[in-house]
Amino acid sequence: MTDAPAIPDVMDNTADHRFEISLDGETAFAEYRLVHGAIILPHTVVPPAFEGKGIASRLARYAMQYARDHELKVIPTCPFMAAYMQKHPESHELVHRLYRERLGIAP
Repeated sequence: MTDAPAIPDVMDNTADHRFEISLDGETAFAEYRLVHGAIILPHTVVPPAFEGKGIASRLARYAMQYARDHELKVIPTCPFMAAYMQKHPESHELVHRLYRERLGIAP
């Protein structure tokens, strides 16, 4: 039995404004934009070879920790990021006030 390859750590590619995980020549990423005390998460891409391995969730956890570390509110315009935040109550305090109702999160 062979072991599955270890998933590399998430990297912050500040030049391209995205959090990335690269493996076997492919890159999964979550784009971000920083604006006035908030981080907008507009788009997440996971190559087919990465699907089902928790890569998108790993990117989301990294983005949430980044927001906490930098005292930012999160504006999840990406459908995956919005769904992730809805399902994870530990991230609710990070949701920007303008997006709370949209996500069904109490003010």
